[in-house]
Amino acid sequence: MKSFPSNPPGASVRLTGEQKNTFWAAWTGWLLDGMDSVIYALVLAPAMKELLPRSGIVPSTGNVAFYGSLLFALFLIGWGLSFIWGPIADRMGRAKTLMLTILVYSVFTFLSGFAQNIDELALFRLLAGLGIGGEWSMAGTLVAEAWPESRRKMGAGYLQTGYYAGFFIAAALNYTVGATFGWRAMFFCGLIPAAVAFWVLVSVKEPALFEKTKAHADTRAPLSKIFDRGYRKRTLVNAALLTIAIIGLWAGSVYEPTAITQLALKSGHSPVQAVHLASLGTGLLSLGTILGCIILVPLAERWGRKTTLALYFSLMIVSIGLAFGWAFYLPHALLPFMFLLFFLGIGGGNFAMFSLWLPEQYPTDRRATAFAFSTSAGRFIGAAVTFLIGSLVHQMGTLGTPVALTAIAFLVGLLIIPGGTETRGLPLPE
Repeated sequence: MKSFPSNPPGASVRLTGEQKNTFWAAWTGWLLDGMDSVIYALVLAPAMKELLPRSGIVPSTGNVAFYGSLLFALFLIGWGLSFIWGPIADRMGRAKTLMLTILVYSVFTFLSGFAQNIDELALFRLLAGLGIGGEWSMAGTLVAEAWPESRRKMGAGYLQTGYYAGFFIAAALNYTVGATFGWRAMFFCGLIPAAVAFWVLVSVKEPALFEKTKAHADTRAPLSKIFDRGYRKRTLVNAALLTIAIIGLWAGSVYEPTAITQLALKSGHSPVQAVHLASLGTGLLSLGTILGCIILVPLAERWGRKTTLALYFSLMIVSIGLAFGWAFYLPHALLPFMFLLFFLGIGGGNFAMFSLWLPEQYPTDRRATAFAFSTSAGRFIGAAVTFLIGSLVHQMGTLGTPVALTAIAFLVGLLIIPGGTETRGLPLPE
């Protein structure tokens, strides 16, 4: 497997204007992806309370949680189906496919604002998930191939911050637009990424590495190439680890606004104040995650990919367990719960590891397919677990314990990590 030679130790390579433009296009698309993803979590309660009666369902607390989880499970199924973008990108190109993914999630998020019942919202979220799920793998592959080797690793960490910066944007929109104009206006904001899709179309070129290798690339079906003898184990391990990350982080981040809203109302805050506090909590979670993404790369370079991921998984076990299993049930729970959200956010920075690690494990002719498959396969299991959590919330009549149980997934992850492929010190394969 060929690799590009590393730059000499200490060499400083200046980014070209084209490389900077590629990064900002990918980062902005990822930012708006994060914004789009968390909008649903922020508007879950008010959207369910309006649409459930229109669908002939009583909008009780249990039904809001149950059907909210069902729709989010469908969203994750759409995300899981996004593996189709990988083979497209390995044939058509990274930039073109990135543009398509952004356009898809933008249009269907916008249409979600017109939903008149649960069925319509479910369909629009399923199709939005198809686009959102593809954006990460396209952006990660594009930046890894476009940036010089000496800058590529930090580029992966910086790229991942975009997703969580999107949480800030969503929180700010909810604090202003959502609190003033309601949940439909939040979905209408989803049309903004369409402008970024146009930017990608007109200004971002395909990486030179992709153009160089596509002429003599292996012509077998892309999916078969990531499961041949040399790559089967790493593909399965990567998909399993991402499944773990998805189960735990999504459970925490999706239910965080609802948990804060419940705690705020219980503490005597008004509904508008509860919306504001949920927005602040989302911002705090995002701040922690951005910090976690930034410090992950230096740690991974010092200790290796597997050891660093194990550290982040361990932090997720502790923070999820304490936040939802302990703080949520305290008499004055709001402040300690929000305090723990910051550490939950830092642990959530584990997703930056995959932006760094996945491209290092595959050559160019199958890199986007491997990235897309690994980030998508776990969404189906994540969808099932999310639905299970909603069912447990409905049956147990509480939000905290079911979400706290997702910490178990990270214990399983610690057992899987040793089977991964360590790539510290190796250049990006050609």
